[in-house]
Amino acid sequence: MIITTKTLNRTALLALAPFAGILIWLMVSGVTVELSSGVMPKLESDGQAAEGGSWNEAAAGLDQANETAVLTGESIKAQLDLYEKTNAEMNHIAKTAAAQAKRPLAIYDASITAKLGKPAATISSDKLRAQLFYLKNENFKSYAVKIQLKADGAMKMVMGGDELGDAQTTLQAVKTHKAAVGVNAGGFADGGGKRYPLSTTIANGEYVSGFQASYADLFFVGLNENNELIGGKFASREQLDAKKPKFGASFVPILLKGGIAQPIPAKWQTSPKRAPRTVIANYKDDQLLILVTDGYNEAGSSGATLAEMQTLLKQYGAIDGYNLDGGGSSTLVFNGKLINKPSDGSMRKLPTHFLFFK
Repeated sequence: MIITTKTLNRTALLALAPFAGILIWLMVSGVTVELSSGVMPKLESDGQAAEGGSWNEAAAGLDQANETAVLTGESIKAQLDLYEKTNAEMNHIAKTAAAQAKRPLAIYDASITAKLGKPAATISSDKLRAQLFYLKNENFKSYAVKIQLKADGAMKMVMGGDELGDAQTTLQAVKTHKAAVGVNAGGFADGGGKRYPLSTTIANGEYVSGFQASYADLFFVGLNENNELIGGKFASREQLDAKKPKFGASFVPILLKGGIAQPIPAKWQTSPKRAPRTVIANYKDDQLLILVTDGYNEAGSSGATLAEMQTLLKQYGAIDGYNLDGGGSSTLVFNGKLINKPSDGSMRKLPTHFLFFK
C-alpha cells in the first residue's frame, strides 16, 4: 500500500484532533491545571479538577498558611523582645528617678543624724526606723530618739487603762501594747484617787473628755492622718479638727515654731529652773525627735532648763518643738528597756503615753 503525503496528513489530523479539542476547551473554560509532585490531575465533566488538583491546592494553602504563621510568630517575638527591652529600660529609668528623688532626703537625713552622733541602737522595720542616741551635755545627761514613721499605726497615743482616770507606767504601756519605743505624753491632774489627762486629749480619733480651748500657755500636740506632727494653741474644736488629728495630748509650753525659739513664760523659767525634761519635735522631712533629760530631783537644781532644751532643738535641726510632762514623769523606753533614770527613783504611773510600733 502506497501511503501518500495527503493520507499521512489526514491520519495525523485525526490522531491529534481529540487533544486539540481538549486544549481549546481548557482555554475557553478558564480551568488552570498545575502539575505538582509528579501527580497528573484528572478532569471531570463539570470542568473542575479532580482529587489530585484539590490536594495540590490544599497543600499550597497549607504552605502559605505555614509561611504566614512563621512570619507572624517572628513578628510577635520581635514585638515581645521590643516590649521587654522597653519595659526594662523604663524600670531602670523609674528606679534611677526614684533614687535621685530620695538622694536629697538621704543627704538631709545623714546631716541631721550626724548632729546627734552615732546611734547606740537602731530598730528598723516596714513601719518605722528608730535610732537611739546618748547625748553629751554640759549640765545634764540626756537621750534622743530619732524616728521615721513609714506607715499608719507606727505611732499611737494610749491611755493609762480601760477607764478614764486609770494610769500606768510607760514601761507597762509598752509591754501591754507590744510597742518598740515609748515615752510619756501630756500633763495630768489628780482627783478622787484617779489621774486624769490635762485639757484636750484625743485617742483613736476621739476626744477623751471633749474639747477645751487653749488657755494660758497650754497647747495641744499630736499626729494627723498623714503621720505629721501637729501642735499649737486652738481656740475652737473646728480649728483643731481642720488639722485632722488622730491623737494627741496637752501641756506647756511651746518651745520652737518654724525653727524659731518661742518666748518661755516667766513661770516656766523658774518653776522649776532645772528639771528632768521630755520634748517632742519634728524635722522638715516629718521625722520625729524625742529628747529626754535626767535630773536627780524636781527642786530646780538638777536637769535642764527649757532654754537649754530650745538650744538643743535648734542645734539638732528641729522645726517645731513641744515640751511634754517632765520631772518624775519623764520616761524613755527603747526596745523594751528603760533608758533614762526617772527622778522619783521609780517610774511614775501616767494617764497618757506616746508609743511607737515596729
